[in-house]
Amino acid sequence: MLRLLAFLSTLLFPAANIAQDTNRTILIARDAQTLELNISTHYSQASTEQIKQWMEHISGALFNVYGKWPRDRWRAVVNPTSGASADPIPWAQVNRDTIDKISFYTIAEPTAAQLIENWTGYHELAHLLIPYRGWGDKWFSEGLASYYQCLLQARSGVISEQQMWQKLYDGFMRAKANNQFDGSPLHAVSSTLRENKAYMRVYWSGAWYFLSADLRLRQQSGGERSLDHALALLNRCCADTPLSVSDMVERLDSTSEVVLFAPLYQQVRSTTSMPEFDPLLASLGIHVIDGDVTLQDTGPGAQLRRNFLQSAVTL
Repeated sequence: MLRLLAFLSTLLFPAANIAQDTNRTILIARDAQTLELNISTHYSQASTEQIKQWMEHISGALFNVYGKWPRDRWRAVVNPTSGASADPIPWAQVNRDTIDKISFYTIAEPTAAQLIENWTGYHELAHLLIPYRGWGDKWFSEGLASYYQCLLQARSGVISEQQMWQKLYDGFMRAKANNQFDGSPLHAVSSTLRENKAYMRVYWSGAWYFLSADLRLRQQSGGERSLDHALALLNRCCADTPLSVSDMVERLDSTSEVVLFAPLYQQVRSTTSMPEFDPLLASLGIHVIDGDVTLQDTGPGAQLRRNFLQSAVTL
């Protein structure tokens, strides 16, 4: 589960340019759960404190999705790169194991503000919202992370509601433009992603799946249920279970008592281009004028849309 530009970053930041040494370990606790934060000693003490503040912020955003972290104990490892980069987090990677680990590589002296405003941390942590996915269908896990990176930034106050929907719209438009493999089903394009580099279509078609599922859950339940609820139920039953994506969507349906995730999964994985997204946005009182997202203040979709900014899971 590399972040979008991981392949390119291995060229820009080869292992020889990544400073790694013994780490300072900081434990961040919430209720009976623990995040083990390992920070390289190559950082100054001031930078170490900035990184800690960043991790408290993004891990708090993850915690609030369903009122707990996906795992009782998990780990984040942060190391500096020695190469120059305009991106404060040029590379990050998730490893799913007995203890899930996320590795981040940052610029040498990052500030908490730089890291908090960057999308990468939210994206990588969002991967943990589903159990270890086993194998296949990269579009599913990357779509989840791409969708939730926008929600987590907005819910934690980093971006506005309008900016959240603008980011989703812009992602969908990039996927629509990434059309060199149109005609091939998404599952085939996803399975050869490293070779074809159709990142935009793969990631944002996946994000479309999760937005569509989230919207349908909210509509069917009158706003009482959401994707947050469905993922919390999946985590409660299956957090330690290796699942293929086809198994996972079956569990999502059974634990949420719906018939939604599996048929939508079959539909999306067979799409031969980016799915239509304007109807989804319009149903939420979102209009686009010359590429700029505008939000209606009133109407049946407006309140439903605002509820996406809240996470209030009770099981």
